[in-house]
Amino acid sequence: MTPKKVREFFTRLAAANPEPKSELEYATPYQLLVAVVLSAQATDKGVNRATRPLFRAHPTPQAIAVLGEEGLAEYINTIGLYPTKAKNVVGLSRLLLERHGGEVPHDRAALEALPGVGRKTANVVLNIAFHEPTIAVDTHIFRVSNRTGLAAGKTVVDVEQKLLKVVPDEFRMHAHHWLILHGRYTCKARNPDCVHCSVFDLCAWKEKNV
Repeated sequence: MTPKKVREFFTRLAAANPEPKSELEYATPYQLLVAVVLSAQATDKGVNRATRPLFRAHPTPQAIAVLGEEGLAEYINTIGLYPTKAKNVVGLSRLLLERHGGEVPHDRAALEALPGVGRKTANVVLNIAFHEPTIAVDTHIFRVSNRTGLAAGKTVVDVEQKLLKVVPDEFRMHAHHWLILHGRYTCKARNPDCVHCSVFDLCAWKEKNV
């Protein structure tokens, strides 16, 4: 995709949704971090159903640390991989208390040192909680970037690095939200809604569903 097309691509997505937001529900950076960790291989809707009662009763790392793995598992047992996620969330809560005074660090290395926190999760937290223009590449962004020709790559890191090069500065803050939402609701893995796609004419995919 040419630079001109890339700019037009994001201009259209921005016009349709000027202030995109995460669909995860949270009230603090800590709750955002927990929600993102829980969202791996799960839907945002499923995570929200579990975290609403969890965050009402146990909103802080101190509360989750006291709750423990078994207690947390009772709240999140509808989410895939919940035993591992319960272990990671309790572990990261305790490390936040031990190393960061219970606060979520504004530092990539410190975030990635927490249990269950990889590059994608760190990018989401840095972008949403700390307003850094990072791009967290999930399966939706990976698919959209490769399918459209926006930023083709064989790995999520390849795609992330290419997106950071091609996305114009003024669109970078919200780029990952626009791409996630586009992949979730329009450029779906199965039966993409090409007929109603706002960037149809810019897309390089040869198998457009028309």
